[in-house]
Amino acid sequence: MPVKLGPSVKRVDRNTKKITIEHSYIKQTPKKELFELLNKGTTVPKVKQKIQNELVRRGVEIVWVAKNS
Repeated sequence: MPVKLGPSVKRVDRNTKKITIEHSYIKQTPKKELFELLNKGTTVPKVKQKIQNELVRRGVEIVWVAKNS
């Protein structure tokens, strides 16, 4: 199974009452958004590891820089 970034969402079309399920797979997420989530301080370590694994899979080199406070 593909790695998920967030929970699945059920969407209901109000006209037809048809239910569609949208999955948020990490492989569909743009690199820019992944880096924003990785640098955000509130991201859970489990999700950070998933993001790092996906960036390595894509061949992106992660360079850690100290934060200037």
